[in-house]
Amino acid sequence: MYEFHGWFGIAESTEEADAGALSEGVQDLRERIAGIQWATAEVRLTDHNGQFFLNLDGLVNRRRDEAEEVAALLDHVAKRFPGSWGLLYERSDDLVEPPGPGAFRVSVMARGTVTERLDPFLSPCSPVIED
Repeated sequence: MYEFHGWFGIAESTEEADAGALSEGVQDLRERIAGIQWATAEVRLTDHNGQFFLNLDGLVNRRRDEAEEVAALLDHVAKRFPGSWGLLYERSDDLVEPPGPGAFRVSVMARGTVTERLDPFLSPCSPVIED
């Protein structure tokens, strides 16, 4: 199984969410999202009080195209919206490192960069959340 859950605030800079071209960037992002067709996962862009958020959730039988598409989408967001921030939690028996099977990997987006970190809250999955 490949499971992922993530949320990202969309901002053009670390000072202002809209540095002048947010509308154009959001339209481009909407078009990218519209091209993603997942059977057992979803990606959506929402607007809450003028702040845009990208949300991703899925549970698929194994790591396939979804994992590559998630990574490409996050790379695009980090480059196009360098003030964006958020977290993506992933787990899969196919993950070799980090952290390997039975644990979550966390991708942290901040200041135009995505870094991978180990999860201190739900890992190791057994015994923290599973028996």
